[in-house]
Amino acid sequence: MIRLLQRPSKPAAIGSEAVRIDADGVVLDGDLELPEQAAGLVIFAHGSGSSRMSSRNRRVARALHAKRLATLLFDLLGEDEARETAARFDIPRLTARLDGALQWATKHAGTAALPVGLFGASTGAAAALALASRQPARVAAVVSRGGRPDLAGDRLLARVQAPTLLIVGGADTEVIALNRVALAVLSCPAKMVLVPHATHLFEEPGALETVTELAADWFGRWLRHDEGKL
Repeated sequence: MIRLLQRPSKPAAIGSEAVRIDADGVVLDGDLELPEQAAGLVIFAHGSGSSRMSSRNRRVARALHAKRLATLLFDLLGEDEARETAARFDIPRLTARLDGALQWATKHAGTAALPVGLFGASTGAAAALALASRQPARVAAVVSRGGRPDLAGDRLLARVQAPTLLIVGGADTEVIALNRVALAVLSCPAKMVLVPHATHLFEEPGALETVTELAADWFGRWLRHDEGKL
């Protein structure tokens, strides 16, 4: 019997674009990665002390590209602001910058028609959830990695409609407690997943791989441009 072997399909080509985003009166640098026939867009909100160059977020972004999801990583703070500890924890400011990126994406030719998800880490998770509460028609899903959703405040958390996944390291005991409190406030479809033995930065072997799989599956489920895409 002759067995016909199929060649593995080639990964979709990804277009890369360095962008400048005018958000909240500040021009911020960003990187847009746009796979062919993208089914959605994920905007990243990095945590305190980090930037769009975060190696962890970029690894997650690559996993999303395999799901035909575009990604936008950008700096939430200008160079001078990034040196200020207070600015890194200024959730209203971070939310306004993230909102600026969302507004930019709705006007960009390659992303304007795509459903949008937000991926937040640390304080960026609070900004992502705060924005989701204010833009329910535009934010379709949220993922938090080692996040501080509690910093968004109960009033905004209770208004979030976007399905939300909270990923926390199993050994990150303080953040686990804070996420459990936030989970109890959320009324949207939401769940918390603990990555066994992982600490706050998910540096343990296999921990970040688990994060990328969880995030890709969540966005792949909820960012459906139409029923046949993903």
